Amino acid sequence: MSATVEGKRPVPPDIRARKGGVPLVMLTAYTTPVARLVDPHCDMVLVGDSLGMVLHGLPSTLGVTMEMMILHGQAVARGLSRAMLVVDMPFGAYEEGPAQAFRNAARLMAETGAAAVKLEGGAHMAETIAFLAARGVPVMAHVGLTPQAVNTLGGYRVQGRGGDADRIREDAAAVAGAGAFAVVLEKVPDALAAEITRSLPIPTIGIGASADCDGQVLVVDDMLGLFTAFRPKFVKRYAELGAEADRAIAAYAAEVRARRFPAPEHVFGAEPGR
Repeated sequence: MSATVEGKRPVPPDIRARKGGVPLVMLTAYTTPVARLVDPHCDMVLVGDSLGMVLHGLPSTLGVTMEMMILHGQAVARGLSRAMLVVDMPFGAYEEGPAQAFRNAARLMAETGAAAVKLEGGAHMAETIAFLAARGVPVMAHVGLTPQAVNTLGGYRVQGRGGDADRIREDAAAVAGAGAFAVVLEKVPDALAAEITRSLPIPTIGIGASADCDGQVLVVDDMLGLFTAFRPKFVKRYAELGAEADRAIAAYAAEVRARRFPAPEHVFGAEPGR
């Protein structure tokens, strides 16, 4: 049973202490109603920069701003009482150097109430992660497929196959050594993710990685069938709410056009109480 279900709201040291234990559960959320739905079931809730594509129709995460992350972070915070809130650092908010990263991470945490931030990048981000961790900013790292680097990586491709595996190993070791309390492994081969999980002292959170990771994360709109623009192999649909919503909206439209809605029970009479 997770720390959240037991009633203790976790903080980053609690998450780190779960290494090798009951798998950690994390989902994204971008709004207060969805945060309330996922809160009882998750150890961590991520306000991911995926909101740019899922909610705002952007072609990638590169156009997401600090203001967008803060707005949605505040909304999600209002819906959480048990799970730990993590907010993504958007593209351009931390790559310039440790000082820039600290200013923006401190702002995200202060304005959203997040317990931690997440940033993408491996060995080249180790100095920044160490700088943040030393100044009271808990960092969840993210290696493998890093969507903010999609143009450099040549698309949303599996990372770490063949000779590229050493790069992912080195990145994961570097962020752990720099002080990250956990690391997301995205779209890396199963066996490599399992190997990295065994080698690191911090929890690994898989997305398109391995069931042997210390936890898993999915975009909530993907697993509920609400975001259908594309479907990565690693997404399991636990519901088809998009199709259900389409049927409901079609039924509403048909009833309006046929003047069957509103029915007598949905309108008000001239007399009080009717």
